[in-house]
Amino acid sequence: MGRIFKLLIFLVITGFIGLVGYAYVGEYFGANFSPPQSETRLPVTLDAE
Repeated sequence: MGRIFKLLIFLVITGFIGLVGYAYVGEYFGANFSPPQSETRLPVTLDAE
């Protein structure tokens, strides 16, 4: 039981390091993580008296 728990912890840590590494170097492999930027204007009607 202890071996499985240690293996699971090892896989979680390795996966986290891989995910962080990919986030940093992913742009060199063609991955773009920036959100699309566009301006949005909506008319607002205020009901104030």
